[in-house]
Amino acid sequence: MGPANKSEVSPNSFALMGIPGLEHLHVWIGIPFCSMYVVAVVGNVTILAVVRAERSLHEPMFLFLCMLSVTDLVLSTSTLPRMLCLFWLGAHDIAFDACLAQMFFIHSFTAMESGFFLAMAIDRYVAICDPLRHATVLTHSRIAKMGAAVVVRGVAFFSPHPILLKQLPYCRARIIAHTYCEFMAVVKLACVDIGATKRYSLAVASVIGSCDGFFIAFSYALILRTVFRLPSREASLKALGTCGSHVCVILLFYSTAVFTFLTHRFGHNVNPQVHIFIANMYLLVPPFLNPIVYGIRTKKIREHVLISLRVKVV
Repeated sequence: MGPANKSEVSPNSFALMGIPGLEHLHVWIGIPFCSMYVVAVVGNVTILAVVRAERSLHEPMFLFLCMLSVTDLVLSTSTLPRMLCLFWLGAHDIAFDACLAQMFFIHSFTAMESGFFLAMAIDRYVAICDPLRHATVLTHSRIAKMGAAVVVRGVAFFSPHPILLKQLPYCRARIIAHTYCEFMAVVKLACVDIGATKRYSLAVASVIGSCDGFFIAFSYALILRTVFRLPSREASLKALGTCGSHVCVILLFYSTAVFTFLTHRFGHNVNPQVHIFIANMYLLVPPFLNPIVYGIRTKKIREHVLISLRVKVV
């Protein structure tokens, strides 16, 4: 590694530290992380396979669920395998271009995850509050357009990240105090004023997160108002149970995202270990929980999976 005052526009590689101060526990930390990744992959692949095989599941809710599953697979696969190589094999070095690619996938697909949560909230709102028009409002063409809009938004807003970082000169030790290539952790290594770059990243994250969060909250507020007016107590409890589990997953996703955002903006005294753990949960837990909450707890998917298992056993 060159001297500290030597600048390079594109360094060959960075070194990921993992979780500072807990290097001796990396092997053990990797075990639950690997377990969550396996559950996420198996669960999301199962959802995709079941919905693809069963034409009766080609409904708005399950089509949006498939989009969320693909997003979860990309998000977890872009981080977990590399993280486990760091924890278990001590592979600290990551190529500069690979680091930028990982960063792009993490930030763009996190934005897509938020967008698909919003799309699913809209679907639940129409299904519960205006069930007679559900099929006509959310047609397959509209679902495809909504999905495309979410993907284009994620790509368009976060494509500048790797492009901006590619142009910056780096003159400090190329050590990233994190388990993956996070934008803020990388941009701090540049030896020029990064104020405008940081403000752009924080502004994009805050606009997307706050807009999606507001409309999701508004949708579920209208859903709850309708649910409490249902004449049947049993139907109300069933709807509350379903919506409650969905809201818990969404709250977990947004609470960890907000914590990470606020830590970058204000939390300079937050313990780095706490920050990195929360940042990891922000990427690992939703892909792990989504197949369980949206898949196993969904009666139609559960029944089709059990039928498939019985056929294979016989």
